[in-house]
Amino acid sequence: MRKRHSLRHMDLVGACLAFVRVSERGSFTLGAAAARIPQPVASRRIAALERHLGGRLFDRSTRRATLTPFGHDMLPSAKRLISLAEAMEHDAERARLAPLRLAVPDICATRDLALLGAEALRQGIELDLHPAPPPGRDDLLRTRQVRAATAAVPPGEGKWTVPLGVGGVVETHAAAVYLETLRVGRGDTERRRRLWIQPEDDVPHIRDRIRRHGDAAGLQPSQVAVSTALASAAARVLCSADLLLCSAAQARQLRLHWRPIGEIEPARGYTVAAGTGTDGRWVEEALDLGLARCLGATAAGRGSE
Repeated sequence: MRKRHSLRHMDLVGACLAFVRVSERGSFTLGAAAARIPQPVASRRIAALERHLGGRLFDRSTRRATLTPFGHDMLPSAKRLISLAEAMEHDAERARLAPLRLAVPDICATRDLALLGAEALRQGIELDLHPAPPPGRDDLLRTRQVRAATAAVPPGEGKWTVPLGVGGVVETHAAAVYLETLRVGRGDTERRRRLWIQPEDDVPHIRDRIRRHGDAAGLQPSQVAVSTALASAAARVLCSADLLLCSAAQARQLRLHWRPIGEIEPARGYTVAAGTGTDGRWVEEALDLGLARCLGATAAGRGSE
């Protein structure tokens, strides 16, 4: 059998491009110019391709570059290879330019998200941000509407941790607010004060823990309430003595007085979940500080102060 010469050490696509352009122009000189390579390079690549394929592609007995019957047979395959290579380059460019769709908490401030986007742009990535509550972020990732999402996880299991406390309109000089202070006596006719849980904290590792400690402190079940929207919960707090479970950063934004909870230390935990490990690692590493700022954490693994 004829020994085939491998093209492992040459550019097969480049050789086919030279072959096609020379065949189109009928000239090694003009074909090389069309392929944007020097004429000697085109000749070497075509010669190597002939050795690889085991047949002559051009009849060199005439001044014009004329295809041999073998060359005619190989030309369609060479054109398909070039088309595939061009399509791959086009797809690669489109993939590089495509925004990275990222689901983020809908409690993030617009400026913080803008700063996060600017930070990503400086690293050559455009972010397409999708604010949503925890279940919404999970659904966006599950249905592949985003490539990555900041997922809510128990503190200690994620990269970022944000301590929670309570915010209210009434200023207190106590170092902490105890849930038992919300308990009302049997004969007390005043409206029961409520502790409002916003959608971002309506996750088992936060909500259920607050409810258990509320029960232990003697609160009525209705005193630990889950709101469908942060604005609705904040409105209740702003016009009453109710409290909002929130981070210190959120309390400042809402102009509420914030204190930690005396009996427990609830906290939000966040990690980056992604369809591929590469996306998740890039977001966590490249956007570490920007995401920490958006989430209300001063740095990875540390809560807001």
